[in-house]
Amino acid sequence: MATPMMIQSAGVMSGNLSSSSTASQIFRRNILLKNTNASSVHRKTPHFIIADGETRRTRRRRRRRQTPNVVCPKAVSDSSYSQTCLDPDASKSVLGIILGGGAGTRLYPLTKKRAKPAVPLGANYRLIDIPVSNCLNSNVNKIYVLTQFNSASLNRHLSRAYASNMGGYKNEGFVEVLAAQQSPENPDWFQGTADAVRQYLWLLEEQNVLEFLVLAGDHLYRMDYEKFIQAHRESDADITVAALPMDEKRATAFGLMKIDEEGRIIEFSEKPKGDKLQAMKVDTTILGLDDKRAKELPFIASMGIYVFSKNVMLDLLREKFPKANDFGSEVIPGATSIGSRVQAYLYDGYWEDIGTIEAFYHANLGITKKPVPDFSFYDRSAPIYTQPRYLPPSKMLNADVTNSVIGEGCVIKNCKIHHSVIGLRSCISEGAIIEDTLLMGADYYETDADRRLLAAKGGVAIGIGKNTHIKRAIIDKNARIGDNVKIVNIDDVEETARETDGYFIKSGIVTVIKDALIPSGRII
Repeated sequence: MATPMMIQSAGVMSGNLSSSSTASQIFRRNILLKNTNASSVHRKTPHFIIADGETRRTRRRRRRRQTPNVVCPKAVSDSSYSQTCLDPDASKSVLGIILGGGAGTRLYPLTKKRAKPAVPLGANYRLIDIPVSNCLNSNVNKIYVLTQFNSASLNRHLSRAYASNMGGYKNEGFVEVLAAQQSPENPDWFQGTADAVRQYLWLLEEQNVLEFLVLAGDHLYRMDYEKFIQAHRESDADITVAALPMDEKRATAFGLMKIDEEGRIIEFSEKPKGDKLQAMKVDTTILGLDDKRAKELPFIASMGIYVFSKNVMLDLLREKFPKANDFGSEVIPGATSIGSRVQAYLYDGYWEDIGTIEAFYHANLGITKKPVPDFSFYDRSAPIYTQPRYLPPSKMLNADVTNSVIGEGCVIKNCKIHHSVIGLRSCISEGAIIEDTLLMGADYYETDADRRLLAAKGGVAIGIGKNTHIKRAIIDKNARIGDNVKIVNIDDVEETARETDGYFIKSGIVTVIKDALIPSGRII
């Protein structure tokens, strides 16, 4: 059976398709799998008699009775041995709720003209593609995305990538945006994660599901939610919280959880230090880690990813905590305090909260790492989907490119690129040097006529000009960088806001604003 494949970043082809994978392919794969399994289950087996008088069918039944199928709810989420068999399956019983986040002030200026989940990622993708793809790969195909800030580009991307592929006869899948709105009952905008869900409970409860899967729209990770949901059901939990094991150095920056011998959460502590930090140590072998890793990673942090039983969610937000605004700091600790069964579920894989410019920069450049990137877009078993753009292959003319990822439709001429991520439709001129940089590319091409007209008027075309040097920077979409420009943070500035000049510096990383113009000869 053919499985869906996609063109990954850097123009590498992992199959015989010429454009990025779309949501329709995952549904074709699921349908084929179900049909194949169904045919194998219902196929009649002839009664062959074996020497001792026992039929083969009888022998198989006897063996199944002797070897029961035991599934451990404490299995680490990304372990290869853990199997799932949800009944009813996730496509019928789980609703995905992706929280778009707040105004994204820590990611500004990347969020100046777009919602946080719509920020470009990894040359070809956007942040929202990560949780949506994880849902589709986990057979969760009913998905709402809640947002209230700069949602136009997010709406456009979701409609182009997923809307046309998820409908159809007997297919109830959808990806829809629920924007913040005022009503007589709720005159305010979203006040937090829990409040956003509460304001749309009237719509969410109409879905005939057993669980709500609550996700964040700004995390980078690959996770099988079916295993997560199965652990929730097998432990008979009211709420299950995805937990990330970590060492003492990282633990001080996260909200930590303490568990009992059954993995049930009994205590929370927000960014503890000193004795309070030591008090939050837990035995992570309870959740599935081996002894060696449990000693290295004695803390567990909440990932902001939850499974709620539907009735529990409705009761908590309407009756128990009608004024609570946030899941992580109010609803989940509150549910624990009133005796609800709140279970921890260990995720022992790569996960990054892309909430700051520095984290976003390192997460993107991490995909260039050799020999194994921090996060791979090349996993055929769980691909990351995005909108099909039907762009031509990238063209590199006498370019020296090392340890980099190149997106679709780029034109790169006689330049040097090292340890960088080059976004789709990027145009880089002769003599340019790009180092340790994320170029997001462009939303459209300028024609040769447009470029000649701009040159005649002394303007600057979209892209990187001749003999320009860029190092340790983020260049947002449609930026116009002139000739002989140096963006190298020459004065080693850590923080500055120069919005009128078209750039910010945060954590020493220069970020050029979307649609900005950096004139020829400028030194930053």
